Amino acid sequence: MGQLFSSKNKEVFATPLGMNNPVTVQVLGICSALAVTAKLEPAIVMGLSVTVITAFSNVVISLIRKTIPNRIRIIVQLVVVAALVTIVSEILKAFAYDVSVQLSVYVGLIITNCILMGRLEAFAMMNGPWESFLDGLGNGLGYAKILIIVAFIRELLGSGTLLGFNILNYEPIKNMGYVNNGLMLMPPMALIIVACIIWYQRAHHKELQEK
Repeated sequence: MGQLFSSKNKEVFATPLGMNNPVTVQVLGICSALAVTAKLEPAIVMGLSVTVITAFSNVVISLIRKTIPNRIRIIVQLVVVAALVTIVSEILKAFAYDVSVQLSVYVGLIITNCILMGRLEAFAMMNGPWESFLDGLGNGLGYAKILIIVAFIRELLGSGTLLGFNILNYEPIKNMGYVNNGLMLMPPMALIIVACIIWYQRAHHKELQEK
């Protein structure tokens, strides 16, 4: 048990949540930050979906890594990811249909997410199943964290709501002169918010700054 949660494994899990975040440090998975962060609910669902797919695709590839011919390893990785994406998509349609409709084709496009293929190629192909699971889980949650932060800001300031509940759309607040900022709901604002997060992180961690 101690080996499962060794300091090395804890680092594998925790590093992508902060100092090696796939979005703000590796600058991967940016496209979905544009597409699904106008509201908090679809951002949460997308983040969890990517987390599940990244974690379990890592495990599957790690288990069969020694049997995969080098020439077709990318094809095998894509097949595994595509199978998991299909399963997750069908589960969402069955149990969260409204969110599935909001996410539209973006669930299917998870297969093109650079984070997944990056972790399979860089980590799962060279490490055991447990370490690969922790790596996938950490990177998925690191990605989800950024999506949730961006969606929180955009929905709150753009629509005045969170998860469909009114937060700022009340007369006392409006009487103070507050008006929802429609610009927040436009896709470019997602990039601007992500850029601000990247700037903040690198300003407070000098080791992340390029030399």
